Amino acid sequence: MDLFTPRPKAPLASRAFAGDGTDGEEGTHGRDAPREAGNAADTAKTASAGNAAHTGTAPSTAAGEARRSREAAAPDDAPGAGDGASGPPAPRSGSGGHRGRLVVGACAAALTLGLAVAVSGQSHGESAPLDAKTQAAPSVDAKRSVPSERPSPAAPPTYDELMGRTYPLAADAKGPGTFTTVPGSARAPRQGAQLLSYRVDVEDGLKLDAQLFADAVQKTLNDDRSWAHQGQRAFQRISTGQPDFVVTLANPGTTADWCAKSGLDTTVDNVSCDSAATPRVMINAYRWAQGSPTYGDAIHPYRQMLVNHEVGHRLGHNHVSCTRDGQLAPVMQQQTKFLDHDGITCLPNPWPYPKN
Repeated sequence: MDLFTPRPKAPLASRAFAGDGTDGEEGTHGRDAPREAGNAADTAKTASAGNAAHTGTAPSTAAGEARRSREAAAPDDAPGAGDGASGPPAPRSGSGGHRGRLVVGACAAALTLGLAVAVSGQSHGESAPLDAKTQAAPSVDAKRSVPSERPSPAAPPTYDELMGRTYPLAADAKGPGTFTTVPGSARAPRQGAQLLSYRVDVEDGLKLDAQLFADAVQKTLNDDRSWAHQGQRAFQRISTGQPDFVVTLANPGTTADWCAKSGLDTTVDNVSCDSAATPRVMINAYRWAQGSPTYGDAIHPYRQMLVNHEVGHRLGHNHVSCTRDGQLAPVMQQQTKFLDHDGITCLPNPWPYPKN
């Protein structure tokens, strides 16, 4: 009797193989494998179609998943599938096949989840709200509608405003004794029986408005209340050629020097003069800038009186005073020095021919 009796081999058609989900244990016959593979393919196809409908995956993806499922379910050593050997197939590890199917299933699930997230993000991203910076940014039209806050430039002061102001100048101011002619000219505004030409000079370094001074002389002399009254005379300003006289604005020291040339002392009371021995009618710049207590704050009419008084001397008029209390002082009265005399109070007056 033999100690070892070989076990008869089962027919190939009835032997079980790994890959049927039982970790390599026998129990599933070869004739049931094709049917289970078909069921697995149908299950995979149904799952893939459902995932494709949910995530928008292309049908080719579902078909690929079904093909992989059928390949995994089919036995590697089915008849006609090998190299024609009739021997039993090599044993195969059941755990390796199981892990393979797990990896394939995990990849499919990850792909499905990724596609779902991408589709969901696209649908929600289309209505994403603007960030705070974009919402706060004003539109172009809003920027254009904002009014400019730049202040408009102030209008320059008028002639009357400038003539109504006083200007700083020391009572003992001195200058170089040289002069600059105010450029330009001004025609007489009307004809007169006598046309007189004059020039305007201003001492160098004098910080007063030379053009304002020249304009004031022209306006004052050609006023009908002045020496041009009723067409008796007309005055024109020139800057070249030979004038009939030169109206000169100078510091107190220079004024005194030029007045002394005609025997006049202007240092007492710091006044102006007509230096008859010279072409110059001297206007004391201190008085022009600061005025006189006799006129108070009425600096504009005081300046008109200065011009009319000194040019009146050039025209041959001498000093006179008012004769009745409350009477307008004649323009040839020394109004810078006084308005009251001999118990009579005179009223300030800048014109040779006042309207009243």
